[in-house]
Amino acid sequence: MSEWVRDIDFEQHGPLKRALKTVLGNPIANYMPAGLMRGLLRLTESELAAANWADPGGWRSMVISYEGKPRQIADKLLVGAGTVPTALRNRRRLATRLLARLIDQADHDDVHVLCLGAGPGLIVIDALTQATRRAHATLVDISPDAFDYGCSLAAQKGVVDRVRYVLGDIRDIDELLDTPPDIVKMIGICEYLTDEQIIEIVQATAGVMPRGASIVFNTISQAHGTDRFFRRVFGIHMTYRDVTHLQGLLGQAGFGNFAAFPEPLGVYNVVVGRRLG
Repeated sequence: MSEWVRDIDFEQHGPLKRALKTVLGNPIANYMPAGLMRGLLRLTESELAAANWADPGGWRSMVISYEGKPRQIADKLLVGAGTVPTALRNRRRLATRLLARLIDQADHDDVHVLCLGAGPGLIVIDALTQATRRAHATLVDISPDAFDYGCSLAAQKGVVDRVRYVLGDIRDIDELLDTPPDIVKMIGICEYLTDEQIIEIVQATAGVMPRGASIVFNTISQAHGTDRFFRRVFGIHMTYRDVTHLQGLLGQAGFGNFAAFPEPLGVYNVVVGRRLG
């Protein structure tokens, strides 16, 4: 599977940028008084900050980071130079490529992709457009807030007839599906869940997956160096787990044969596993 990702055009930070962030940027972000930082972001009308204050780590802030072309000066700095937004864009490229190749690897047409905690489903929509084999997707979220945006994007990319948005709790997934999924995507949700919640979700998901079906998820590390900033200024509280820990949690639900793919900034790994039993 490693050959699937060799030619991805990742964003990277050069040695000088990394050094400046380590000795200057990260300490300022982490230790400047949080009230002063929030005031500056309000003054400069930061859309990224406003999105996170309304919904920490939510889909609107994700879209701003994914698009990488903010309008406000503060956001140009945060999104353009920030390690996490850059790593998020790398994660998007990596997860999209892996999903597309998993679709193409299937032995039948109209592959069914299930997206958990979907938001607008940008990565799944990207994968549907990149894959050569036909696939459709069921995108499940407990809130419908992002569905209109997702449908609009799917229409722009010509796949709106192949995506179905479903309002529901992913722990009740057996009640929400018409057909079993060939591939399950749970990118961007494990870092906001406890170990117990992850186990509950993947056990429910395993119950609707046939043997050999794939699951795609991600880990996150503190390599970005600004966890204190995210907690104090944006209100984002993430749980950091290494690959072994997260694979162990999914292993309790019958998943295995894992393969991990790091993005070059060392913040995220995208991991592919299989339903074993």
